[in-house]
Amino acid sequence: MKRFLNLIFLLLIVGSVRGHEYTSHIPSLKGEVWYGAYTAKAYCNTPFNKIQFQPYPSEYAKKDLSRDNNGNQAAPLLMSNMGRYIWSDEPFAFELKQGDLVIYSNFEKIVPINAGSSLREAYVQAMHKHFPPVGQTPDMLMFKMPQYNTWIELGRNQNQKDILKYASDIITHGFPAGVFMVDDQWARDYGCLEFDPVKFPDPKAMVDELHAKGFKIMLWLTPFISPDGEEFKEMLAKGGLVLKKNSKRPALIKWWNGYSACLDLTKEVAVEWLRSKLKILQNTYGIDGFKFDAVDFDFYVEGSKVFPNEDTNVKGYEQSELYTKLGAEFTFNELRASWKNGNQLVAQRLQDKGYSWDELKLLIPDMLSAGLIGHHYTCPDMIGGGLLSTFENIDYSKFDQSLMVRSAQNQALMPMMQFSVAPWRVLDREHLALCREAALLHSRFGDYIYSLALEAAEGGEPIVRHLEYVFPHQGFQVCNDQYMLGDKYLVAPMNEKGTVRTVILPKGKWKDEQGKVYKGGGTVRIEVPLERLPYFERLK
Repeated sequence: MKRFLNLIFLLLIVGSVRGHEYTSHIPSLKGEVWYGAYTAKAYCNTPFNKIQFQPYPSEYAKKDLSRDNNGNQAAPLLMSNMGRYIWSDEPFAFELKQGDLVIYSNFEKIVPINAGSSLREAYVQAMHKHFPPVGQTPDMLMFKMPQYNTWIELGRNQNQKDILKYASDIITHGFPAGVFMVDDQWARDYGCLEFDPVKFPDPKAMVDELHAKGFKIMLWLTPFISPDGEEFKEMLAKGGLVLKKNSKRPALIKWWNGYSACLDLTKEVAVEWLRSKLKILQNTYGIDGFKFDAVDFDFYVEGSKVFPNEDTNVKGYEQSELYTKLGAEFTFNELRASWKNGNQLVAQRLQDKGYSWDELKLLIPDMLSAGLIGHHYTCPDMIGGGLLSTFENIDYSKFDQSLMVRSAQNQALMPMMQFSVAPWRVLDREHLALCREAALLHSRFGDYIYSLALEAAEGGEPIVRHLEYVFPHQGFQVCNDQYMLGDKYLVAPMNEKGTVRTVILPKGKWKDEQGKVYKGGGTVRIEVPLERLPYFERLK
């Protein structure tokens, strides 16, 4: 019977690795669990009871890093709580069966590296060898003050008048000025990278006014080019577009706004063309930086939901890596999808989420996962979520205002926080005051948060840290609703309805934000009224 089961197991492996040349079966050590590879646990709107947080469960279906990045950051890195790690310079597929890790690669036989006995030791050794820090951070304002994005408020109607009103409302309602991002459709067409003259009659005056109010200005962009414009003709003639596989015809890639051609970022002519367009925007209007959106791996892969019938001549993960490197040339930048860009000079943002309590629960696990693959300068999704559709469909007479407050609190002590839906439009006076307090708390912690960013730039360790990372082998392997901000503060927000939660405190002494001292080494049950964000300082 045992031989029969082993044969079935072998056949399942063989069937699942079709197309992969090398297979590595890595038996698990006693009590060993694995982290890494991806940031996002699931796309938006996935039923919450189907989401599997890290560490990965003992049975985990095969995921192929060459084909899918889950809409967020990804890296060819897995680490265990027992101090082992997996790395390959090329993407691999992996799954877990009965707790054992199975790795499939087209490039090499992959074996685990023994770096020590803890998750931190595994991460630190892998990081220093494969993605060491570069000694610089994105601009300090991205950490010290809240950010504001026009997507939810203006949607596809970005225009000068309403942008200036949004900025004025930020100041009027007592929120601190910070980075201000103008989102999709500020330009006439995809690829033209010039302000729409109807929507923006005087963009230089607009930027000057925003600067005078204390904001830094970023513009949204993608590497896509509408297939009927002059930019398309220019790049096609110069060989700067992604082509259909084994063809000289441009691939029209289906993304969330329709069909577009796409710059081939492996071609220097395409990168230089995009870089020059961005520099012109900076020199002409005083734009401070850019939000580099899109470049998900499955945009380029045959058989994916995005590009189902034909393959392209490029690799999606390679396009993503190169796009991120271009973004790193600008000190004000933001990216959502990237590959193997840990510890680079880039700010990342989590995948868009909807306005719901279930999706609020994703923020801490995703931020923890981002840090474990080297993405320390990461912003959670927009406060309340970044899915325009969830706000378009909301009945504001039944709007859950407490969720907005808890969303702001969940972000207040993270490296960055970003508003999009205007709190003063959707909240009453009481809830608006609590949301504003969360923004002001972030600014009060700004110097400390930026000091952690500077430490990350030199030492390469996460800003938002898993408790298993800081306190190994104390039972925190699956702790996903609280986190360490550096090694000093334990933060335990409310991410579900209610006013009571349990906090697990590691060994030692801890003082909460109200001054109460606790002895660690167990759990405490605390009252968390809507105005409270619990955090605990580690005492020496």
